[in-house]
Amino acid sequence: MLGYYLDLALRSLKRNQVLTALMVLSLALGIGASITTLTVFRLLSGDPLPQRSSQLFYPQLDPYPIDQPFSRSGKMPWLMTYIDAMNLVHARKAQRQAAMAMTQVKVIPMDAGKKPFFSDGVMTTADFFPMFDTPFQYGAGWSGADDDSRAQVVVIAGFLNDKLFGGANSVGRNIRIEGHDFRIVGVLRHWEPEPRFYGLRLGGHDYGQGDAVFMPLQSARADGMSPQVTLSFGPESTDVAHLENASSIWLGVWVQLSGAADVSAYRTFLSHYAAQQVSLGRFQRPRVSLSGLTQWLDDQGVVPDDVRLQVGMAFGFLLICVVNTVGLLLAKCLRRSREIGVRRALGASRGAIFAQFMVEAAIIGVAGGVLGLVFAELGLWGVRQQPVEYASLAHLDFGMFAFTFAVALVASLFAGLLPSWRACVVAPAPQLKIA
Repeated sequence: MLGYYLDLALRSLKRNQVLTALMVLSLALGIGASITTLTVFRLLSGDPLPQRSSQLFYPQLDPYPIDQPFSRSGKMPWLMTYIDAMNLVHARKAQRQAAMAMTQVKVIPMDAGKKPFFSDGVMTTADFFPMFDTPFQYGAGWSGADDDSRAQVVVIAGFLNDKLFGGANSVGRNIRIEGHDFRIVGVLRHWEPEPRFYGLRLGGHDYGQGDAVFMPLQSARADGMSPQVTLSFGPESTDVAHLENASSIWLGVWVQLSGAADVSAYRTFLSHYAAQQVSLGRFQRPRVSLSGLTQWLDDQGVVPDDVRLQVGMAFGFLLICVVNTVGLLLAKCLRRSREIGVRRALGASRGAIFAQFMVEAAIIGVAGGVLGLVFAELGLWGVRQQPVEYASLAHLDFGMFAFTFAVALVASLFAGLLPSWRACVVAPAPQLKIA
């Protein structure tokens, strides 16, 4: 019977081509707008490290004086001083812990024919790689002993390895950074978490191509490399060369905690540490915070409010388009009352009439989905022209491709419910008298 219903539906749609086009266009516009905004929202609100996100936490301390708070609204500083960051790292109260700062470095190729260039870099500690489950193509990360001895070692990204060494195994070879030779101990495979959560609010880029070089924090600092973001709270001027002892915050710290008990224990440790710093005169308030990865992203406004508003408005527009389609289908149904009456008189059941009209609505939904994909691609093309970091990442993947048709089908079937019900309750006798 499905083939018969499809034949009837196609004939009906062809008889009213203008009305059919209006219904398809209405659904397509709503679907295109909603899928465009939903794709951007999904890009910004996605989990950057799904296999490990539930175990990652961002601790915060407040070294600011009471009369000079970090924020009038009471927000905690998102960075730490070198002393506090190193104290937390060396305390080893978590399964893993790493301090980090973003930097810009000048990479000087060893081949004389290649020109120097600037790249994004990360100054960090040894636990960075196992904690964030970074994939290696060659080699591995450095050790804690390398941190302490200020070893001149480096891990580079795969795209930098391709650029400098043609993709070959470069472990053991040297790379010159800011005039200092570093020995490569590891090469990462493609690893670009979106957003780049570990560097959020530390400077650099939150989206797009990942960082090129990863260096031991103390080694990089000894060679004069500076963090991208430095905030001072002391009376003295900031001396970038002596940040380790300055009243400045410039490091982020991430810790890995495997369960609720570990999280509670670490929060207690943070509170005791802050209280100890108050007793030593370094802090004036024992304020602490420990945020999970997803909470941290929400607190930092990774998904702007205007994007959330656009998603709501787009789905509101889709609802209006569905209501318009309901009206058009209902008008079409009323115009076909005689046809329905004749079919009912010839023995068609109410269920058969209802199924026929629902099949017709489904065809409109599929057509609206196809055209909606075109509109969505146009919308995402417009997003890619915008001067925002995530613009180049705005593309439809297979999941959103399938979701588009699911939305189109559900919307069209929803729109067809009232007209189909109205069609199946048409009494045949009055229509036959009129005829």
